[in-house]
Amino acid sequence: MAAALIGAAMLTLAGLATPAFADDPHAMHMQHSHGGEATAIGEPGDDANATRTVDVDMRDTMRFSPATLTVKRGDTVRFVVTNNGKIRHELTLGTTASLAEHAKMMQQMPGMTHAEPNAVTVDPGQKKTLVWHFTQAGTVDFACLEPGHFEAGMKGVINVR
Repeated sequence: MAAALIGAAMLTLAGLATPAFADDPHAMHMQHSHGGEATAIGEPGDDANATRTVDVDMRDTMRFSPATLTVKRGDTVRFVVTNNGKIRHELTLGTTASLAEHAKMMQQMPGMTHAEPNAVTVDPGQKKTLVWHFTQAGTVDFACLEPGHFEAGMKGVINVR
């Protein structure tokens, strides 16, 4: 009897936690985007297998430097992302469509940070690392999704050959 009551309580608690997560549009977007998109843009990489390091500079001019990169299919790239500005920036890898959709969502959620393997949020004067394995030839876009930054042109492209 006690085991049945504990099991019912656990199911009730699990049921209560799910809607809170499902009602979070940012969480829903992240769940949605990591399926087919992850295949299109590659997959999280292992730092020990990095074949190349790219230093990326972010500034308050709403630009990345470099804004265009070329990598080889199969490369695992260590991006060392430095925020040399006075406001928070981020680098998020994705498709053009997913980044534009996510930028709209971020307008509704200022202050949101990311904990996904395809993104780093970097405070002013700080540096973070993102490691990504490029599994398919094509184009991978990147952008800053802080509110207004994407719209101001803070985006770039990685050509995977």
